[in-house]
Amino acid sequence: MEVDYSIYLVTDRGLLQGRDLLTAVAEAIEGGVTLIQLREKEVSSREFYQIALKVKELAHSREVPLLINDRLDIALAVDADGLHIGQEDLPLQVARKILGPDKIIGLSVSNLEEAVQGEREGADYLGAGAVYPTTSKDVSEAPIGPDGLKKIKEAVSIPVVGIGGIGLANIEEVKRTGVDGVAVISAIMGAADIKDAARKLADAWRRS
Repeated sequence: MEVDYSIYLVTDRGLLQGRDLLTAVAEAIEGGVTLIQLREKEVSSREFYQIALKVKELAHSREVPLLINDRLDIALAVDADGLHIGQEDLPLQVARKILGPDKIIGLSVSNLEEAVQGEREGADYLGAGAVYPTTSKDVSEAPIGPDGLKKIKEAVSIPVVGIGGIGLANIEEVKRTGVDGVAVISAIMGAADIKDAARKLADAWRRS
């Protein structure tokens, strides 16, 4: 599958302040989001499965791929386009063996060593960061900054997406590192006007 990583939305219902997730995702896609990672840390497996089915139907109706965060079982159950895993999750090679060669598998990395190993083990893309300080995820290490992101991008031949604290104010700086896209959580999910926020990010990405 040809994947456009440029404006990569990672969902977080906690930022919606009671607004409907499906509506938010639809607005984000209308604004220009090109890829969705469904991230649900607080719900039961059954609820995650039911949400994932609805988001997949919505995303596919707009020709946007859906990845599942962490949960290989949910990715398999809904036949998502792929999975995104972190350093503490199931080993990449194991996930690949179960998911098969045709699904997208992304890996979170925060340094060159993890990036090179991820490519060697068969990741389709890397989510590298945190680039800037962020409140959306628990990050124990210092931000890698645009320089760290650039080094990771130059060290591998697979797509790299910057994540962590990225918004309208710094998206052009991130693009200058040569990465293939930006993963955004709060800059879209926390915006009062989700469609407008996504559109402004997509426009800024294309312009820079």
